Amino acid sequence: MSLAEAGIEANALAESGNERDLAKLRAAWAEDLEAAARSADHIERAAAYRAVGQFRFRQKEELLRRGLEDDSPACRGSALLSLELLSRDHPRAVNSVRPLLHTLANGDDNAAVRRLAILSLRNGSPQRDTIVLLQGIAEEDGLERDVRETAAKVAAGLEKKARAR
Repeated sequence: MSLAEAGIEANALAESGNERDLAKLRAAWAEDLEAAARSADHIERAAAYRAVGQFRFRQKEELLRRGLEDDSPACRGSALLSLELLSRDHPRAVNSVRPLLHTLANGDDNAAVRRLAILSLRNGSPQRDTIVLLQGIAEEDGLERDVRETAAKVAAGLEKKARAR
């Protein structure tokens, strides 16, 4: 079984609530995941960053930070997918890398990475600087329409969250 296949299995276990088998799978794959994240091959690194979220590996959040700073857009995207998944239940994962997410959302060369960074920000605390940044992105003329629309939706959702507090 490959790391990618193990990640799919881990995700299914997590979604079904089978914490015991998920913990066993985490233990079995922890070293392989770390090794893949250090690989020279961006495809292996991307699989490792994606697996962090699929395994619900909160202990590996620092590894995701490295993924967000990776030269490869595929690696940054995989790390963002995992970050978004880990932050659904609690904003801590997003809040801990908020400045990096702001940088990616505002200036990454890859539009898909920008959208994923914006989507990840929706799971964070509704901080004013994030809302203002997203509103600015939504109004920026030179950007792709879907990036602007995503930024507008996330900004509106964060404003609503802030008012509900």
